[in-house]
Amino acid sequence: MSENYEDPNLDNPEEEHSGETITRVTGMFKDWFLDYASYVILERAVPAIEDGFKPVQRRIMHSMKDLDDGRYNKVANIVGHTMQYHPHGDASIADAMVQMGQKDLLIDTQGNWGNTLTGDSAAASRYIEARLSKFALEVLFSPKITEWQSSYDGRRKEPINLPVKFPLLLAQGAEGIAVGLSTKVLPHNFNELIDGSIKHLQGKKFTLLPDFPSAGEADFSDYKDGKRGGRVRVRAKISQLDKNTLVITEIPFSTTTTSLIDSILKANDKGKIKVKKIEDNTSSEVEILVHLPAGLSPDKTIGALYAFTNCEVSISPLGCVIEDNKPLFVGVTEMLRISTDRTKDLLRQELEIQLQELENQWHYASLERIFIENRIYRDIEEETTWEGVLNAIDEGLKPHIAHLKRPVIEEDLVRLTEIRIKRISKFDIDKAQQKIEALEDEIAAVKHHLANLTDFAIAYFKRLKKEYGAGRERKTEIKLFDDIEASKVIIRNTKLYVNRKEGFIGTSLKKDEYVTDCADIDDIIVFTKEGNMMVTKVDSKTFIGKDIIHVAVYKKKDKRTIYNMIYRDGKGGATYVKRFNVTSTTRDREYPMTKGKKGSQVLYFSANPNGEAEVVSVYLRSVGNVKKLKFDLDFSDILIKGRNANGNLVTKHSVKTIDLKEKGVSTLKPRKIWFDDTVQRLNVDGRGELLGEFKGEDRLLIITQEGIAKTITPELTTRFDDKMIVLEKWIPEKPISAIYWDGNRARYYVKRFLIENPEKEEFFVSDHADTQLELISTQYRPVVEMVFYKERNKDQKPNEPVDIEEFIAVKGINALGNQFYTEKLKQINLLDPLPYEEEVPEESETTDESTSHSESSSSHDTDEDTGDATQGSLF
Repeated sequence: MSENYEDPNLDNPEEEHSGETITRVTGMFKDWFLDYASYVILERAVPAIEDGFKPVQRRIMHSMKDLDDGRYNKVANIVGHTMQYHPHGDASIADAMVQMGQKDLLIDTQGNWGNTLTGDSAAASRYIEARLSKFALEVLFSPKITEWQSSYDGRRKEPINLPVKFPLLLAQGAEGIAVGLSTKVLPHNFNELIDGSIKHLQGKKFTLLPDFPSAGEADFSDYKDGKRGGRVRVRAKISQLDKNTLVITEIPFSTTTTSLIDSILKANDKGKIKVKKIEDNTSSEVEILVHLPAGLSPDKTIGALYAFTNCEVSISPLGCVIEDNKPLFVGVTEMLRISTDRTKDLLRQELEIQLQELENQWHYASLERIFIENRIYRDIEEETTWEGVLNAIDEGLKPHIAHLKRPVIEEDLVRLTEIRIKRISKFDIDKAQQKIEALEDEIAAVKHHLANLTDFAIAYFKRLKKEYGAGRERKTEIKLFDDIEASKVIIRNTKLYVNRKEGFIGTSLKKDEYVTDCADIDDIIVFTKEGNMMVTKVDSKTFIGKDIIHVAVYKKKDKRTIYNMIYRDGKGGATYVKRFNVTSTTRDREYPMTKGKKGSQVLYFSANPNGEAEVVSVYLRSVGNVKKLKFDLDFSDILIKGRNANGNLVTKHSVKTIDLKEKGVSTLKPRKIWFDDTVQRLNVDGRGELLGEFKGEDRLLIITQEGIAKTITPELTTRFDDKMIVLEKWIPEKPISAIYWDGNRARYYVKRFLIENPEKEEFFVSDHADTQLELISTQYRPVVEMVFYKERNKDQKPNEPVDIEEFIAVKGINALGNQFYTEKLKQINLLDPLPYEEEVPEESETTDESTSHSESSSSHDTDEDTGDATQGSLF
């Protein structure tokens, strides 16, 4: 058929032709597709808002109720029974049932139902058994208020919706892909859902956040109530077992240990992380050991695992449900409100039915008492017809029924005739009255519940929480994640080379000059002798421009790397000096750092990671009437501006050479660093506890409960151990005081020491299993207090203060220390220290970073690099 053919009957799929009806295929396709799409949406993929079930799940529950006798049934038998209601294959029913059983809420399982942590599948349905849980029997079924419909073959009745009296959809979660739409409702915590329902009934606001059965850590800051467009970031729980081993104890929702390990191995193969070996010891709980090569930072590896593997996954929720046979997009808060209101209405219906049944029981019990107590049964002895019997009873009752709540009907009369003589003879008026009074009490209670339906519903939810909420505490830890920059945690497994003269950089130029290690995702910043700058992505070979003078890995938003440059403006032009940073660029675009005149040339250039400002000597050519042929230039006198600034005039005379006279010191203001205990990370945004102001050479002191002391450079990407007990700015001359129980000698020791090797992690207590660090202090002159146990038949010994500075001098970090006390102490308290005046060294005047940038510089907080400034170069 031609591509340009148009069916003239597209909008009229049927037409009469010679007495016959012709149906066009296009019309059939249009109708059939819509029918198919509607069927998939309504009958297979999307759950109903009323009970939270997809049709196959609802039919499984109904079948299990049909078969329920308190004992376990083979899953194969339940699947076969469900096929009476579900017009699909047994495999789909068995899979749906296994998924429900693994959620451990509605189905009580027996046998091998698989492992959601490892991804292992369940045993065949003929080998495993199931029955309804007590919770399911209580909240799912109420036949008297259930609406029924015919099954697909018309032989049986099945529920349209089950009368679920609990927010089941939010508790279990749901996922499905239909034609044209999908749904993804994340699971929530059992107890938190009940608390939310109670708050809704009380007219209070509430917030719902998902809780995953696989635990882990999650950032819900962008959850958006589970609506379309929201996002949840879930991370594995990773901790450091020792210096070369990481242990994963919880995994993100939607992953398994198998998929997680595969993603780690894939990242290792690509060179993004380095892993020596992985052990999977998972059984009922997750335990994955990740062994690292010697010398690799565990902190950095943890960040890389989150950045490049399934140790962090992003989940996009989508709240889509079926209401009145139509898709409804709704958030989880509204889902809970709808479910709670429906539960309240179902409770009302059950109470009304219960009230009606109680009133019927009361009515008949009252009639029975009247019938027997007044011997009305004797009035029917002479009656020969059925109508006469009923009339005799009716006439006999009339004088006594004024107090009844409804008229006597023929059905009541018939029931009275069915009373046996034996029962009449044993009739006890007192017991009959007690029964009537008990019924009246029950009726009053039900009426009270109906009159106070909200309170009754609240009590119902509280009872559910009390009976079934134990052991269902929140598993997923709620956290705020900081963004991990891939460039800062990736393993730099590639070497970068440069051919300065020809102007090429790349990873394949192995015969040329080595520059630095890099990663395939890094950007490289390059400066040429002509004064041009370019940022480009790492590649095997890239042409930049001839006479390259500087190559380095580029860090975006870096305000602290300052470039010092002296250049000549064109051929024979004046010489200018400038200091600038490069916070943002367009990749592969060439930027002139000079005024752009032809023949411009860079005479001096240095890159300074911490804003160092050196002093250089400028030598002029002896031409004309130049009197002063040499002078010094101090870069600290030059303000830091944007890269587009022209700079300050140095001289109009011809420059012969420029030499470095004196290495520079940082001119940037020390950076304030805070520690945010919520996310266990450092920051420069003022969150958490202020640790101090840090220059390039300053370090952090970390001490752990195991007796490990170390110092680190304060990088914002550092991860901290939960066992850390000291985190502060390290002052090298400030002693550390420690009191510990030595397991080898079974007594207390005290020691004072300094950090001797800042680059090394060191133990300062013995490695005996019973050794316990009791107290640590970084005060200059600490004072402690010993609290003693009371000895039998003796007075309580008073507390004894001890001046640690007087008790022991500063010794080496590996020294045992002095014996502190030989017996066990009840407590050791740290008292207020003795006064000490710290000597403050004189500091050179610094330039405030916030005022030395031009208006074109971006204002971003970045990591602080450390290290010596690149030496200036003469060209």
